Amino acid sequence: MRILLVNKYFYRKGGAETYFFALAEGLRALGHEVAFFSMQHPNNESSYWSKYFVSEKDYVGDISAFKKVQEASTLIYSFEARRKFEALLEEFKPDVIHMNNVHRQLTLSILDAPYLKKHHVPVVYTAHDYILVCPAYTMVNGHGEVCDACLDKHFMHAVKNACVKGSRVKSALATMEAEFLKLHHSYDKIDLIIAPSEFMKSKLEEGGFAGKVVALQNFLTDSQMEMARKVANTHKFEDAVDGKRPYFLFFGRLSKEKGILTLVRAFLKATGLAASHGSADSNGAVRRTAESSEVANDKTFLPSNWDLHIVGDGPGRSEIERLVADAGFEAASRIQLLGYKSGEDLQREVGNARFSVLSSEWRENMPYSGLESLAAQTPIIGACIGGIPELVEEDKTGFTFESGNIADLKDGLLKAAAVDEDIYGTMQRRCIKYVTLRCGQQAYAEQLVDRYAKLLNSGKNGN
Repeated sequence: MRILLVNKYFYRKGGAETYFFALAEGLRALGHEVAFFSMQHPNNESSYWSKYFVSEKDYVGDISAFKKVQEASTLIYSFEARRKFEALLEEFKPDVIHMNNVHRQLTLSILDAPYLKKHHVPVVYTAHDYILVCPAYTMVNGHGEVCDACLDKHFMHAVKNACVKGSRVKSALATMEAEFLKLHHSYDKIDLIIAPSEFMKSKLEEGGFAGKVVALQNFLTDSQMEMARKVANTHKFEDAVDGKRPYFLFFGRLSKEKGILTLVRAFLKATGLAASHGSADSNGAVRRTAESSEVANDKTFLPSNWDLHIVGDGPGRSEIERLVADAGFEAASRIQLLGYKSGEDLQREVGNARFSVLSSEWRENMPYSGLESLAAQTPIIGACIGGIPELVEEDKTGFTFESGNIADLKDGLLKAAAVDEDIYGTMQRRCIKYVTLRCGQQAYAEQLVDRYAKLLNSGKNGN
């Protein structure tokens, strides 16, 4: 089978790209031929098919105002992308097209390629975010609140609430795109939507895609699984004997929607270090008094040897540093900001952690950080939001807490730290069983190929 994979970035930028390249690897391992369509970028991996990639588009980078206006005109519909996609189709002649992140840099204009009208090639789309039902991608409005407003397909909600980066202008552009795609019936040209979590499937169905969506949980490559097994520390309770300190781990983008500030505040409360230090907002004095009283009345704290490791970078780093500095010297010694890590360095950090924390405050879909944690036999403390509860089986692969609730997360940290060695060993075995049964690369690729075949056998190809 000839499969054309489409994604706007052709380098390992985030979770969607992790999936994109891993899927190509899995499909090739099964003997299928794979081609690519993407955007030009200095960081791109090499590919024979790059001759067809569209020119680089940057809607947020450091470019002139004139250039931004020029490029914004192609945000909704790109004649360049349609033309180059047509040329690639004529050469590769795919049996199936599988799109990933395509909005704005590539656009769904590619589905208007004349070749597709003639040959009726089945189109599959993996939803890595909520762009099909939310102009802002995240289902979080401009006030930072989880939001279902646009599920009614009236996308002007996004402008009213300034959902895109707090800007009405950017929100208006995103709304124009969503309304155009609705009126142009662009999504009617997609035959199957893959949702990486049951939660996302339910939201897409609620937003008008019922009957077109299937849930297929994200997977890990064989090499990722092997690396996780290699570096996993299966005897973590020997750390104290070796002079090592047990720690909770957050790894990912340091941004508000990831809940990193909530995690830091919860850790400070759990250690008793937040007694006289609160947030520096308009109610700072009142909040410090409330926290002082609460901590004074709560004598249950984490053992003094427990730390918090934070791996990653992002716009929230400076606020984290301020919170830690305000809490004093001991907090600075117990909360370690380790910066960006990848590959075996990251896997070693994950494998040696006692628990990882998924503290998201948006409806995160099926985070790879969670899968990587389970593969490294590191249980998860996860927020009850989005697809995260599908990874965290209570008291089995970890513990859950109410998203955004500092007190509940604090209790989760305390509960995790109190787990004894025998129970922890059982949790580790359940973690590895979870990923072995549900997250294998070959099994995922086989399921997907079966879906491709059903589309072809249904007569969609029309040849």
